[in-house]
Amino acid sequence: MQHAVFIAPGQLEWREVAAPKVQSPSEAIVRPIVVGRCDLDTMYLAGRMPLASGEPIGHEIIAEIVELGSNVQRFSIGQRVIVAAQISCGQCRRCHLKLSARCDSVPFGASYGMGRAGNYGGGLADLLRVPYAEAMLVPIPLNSDPTLMIGLADMATDAWRAVGPALLDRPQASVLVLGGATPVIGVYSAGMAVSLGAGVVDYVDANALHREHATAYGARAWESIEATNERDYEIIVDASGSAAQLLAALHRIAPEAIVTSVAPGLVGPAFPMGELYSKGLTYKVGRPNCRAGHDDALRVWSACGFAPEKVRPTVRPFATACETWNDPAMFVAVSRLM
Repeated sequence: MQHAVFIAPGQLEWREVAAPKVQSPSEAIVRPIVVGRCDLDTMYLAGRMPLASGEPIGHEIIAEIVELGSNVQRFSIGQRVIVAAQISCGQCRRCHLKLSARCDSVPFGASYGMGRAGNYGGGLADLLRVPYAEAMLVPIPLNSDPTLMIGLADMATDAWRAVGPALLDRPQASVLVLGGATPVIGVYSAGMAVSLGAGVVDYVDANALHREHATAYGARAWESIEATNERDYEIIVDASGSAAQLLAALHRIAPEAIVTSVAPGLVGPAFPMGELYSKGLTYKVGRPNCRAGHDDALRVWSACGFAPEKVRPTVRPFATACETWNDPAMFVAVSRLM
C-alpha cells in the first residue's frame, strides 16, 4: 500500500509500505476516506515544528472500517468513524482521567502522523491500524457528510479544551481569542465560545480572512488588542504564536483568568509576575487530549449549533495529498469520496 511521508519543509512524497494487519483482538483496520490538514501540519510543512524526514504525516482522520478484531463489539465493517489522532487504550489510569494524549499503555505521546514513538503510521495512507478500536474510534452520525465534519476529527477538540470547560464553570464569561499561527483552531475557539453562550467573544487577528470567519460565527473581530472594548477577559485563547500579543492580553485579564495556548512550540513572553500574582492566573499549555474531547465537541455540534463547516476546507482527491498539503488555503482536506 501507499502512505505519504514528510521529506523536508514543503515536501511530501508517496512511499510503498506493507499493509497493516490486525495484531490483537482489540484492533481494527480502517481506510481513511477524508483527511484534513491540521494547523499543526502547516507548522511541519513550514519548518516551524520539527518532523524527521521519512515520517508519515496526517492525523485528522475520518475513515471506514474494513477489518475488526474478535473482541471489538461496538463497531461494524463499513462503518464510518472518526479516528482519534492520539493512541490511547481507554483502560489505564491516565485514560480514565481523560488524559488520552498521555496514555500509559503506549510510548509517551504516541500519535498518528506526528513523528512520535510507536510506529503507528499516518492518516495519509491506504490503510491504518487502530490498536485500541473501542477506545479510539468515534462513530459519525448516520447520513452526515464526512467532508463537512472533518474539523471535528481533531481541531475542534483543541478548541473545546480551550473554551469549553472554562465556560461550563463560568457561564457568560468574556472570551478573547488571539488568532494567527493556528488559524482554524483559533476561529473554532471563537465559534465554540459563541455557541456555548459566552457573554463576549472578541477575536483578534491581523488576517482579514480569519476575522471574516470569526464574525461568521458571531464573534466580534479586531485587528489588534488595542482596538477592543473589553478590559477584563476571563478566558483567553492564544492561537497567535506571538509573544507580544500574548503579553498584551495578559494585561487585560480579569481576576482568576484562564489562558490556554493552542499554538505549540512557540516562544512565550516574560510574564509580568507581580501583576499576575495580584490578579491570579491559570496558564495552560500542552497537547490537547483529543479522544477525551471528541464527545464534547460533537455535543457542541449537535446540541449547541457549532458548525465546523463555516471554515469550509478546500477539498481535493486523496491521491493529490502531497501537493494539497502545501496549498496556501487556510484549511484543506483530501477525500476518496469525490
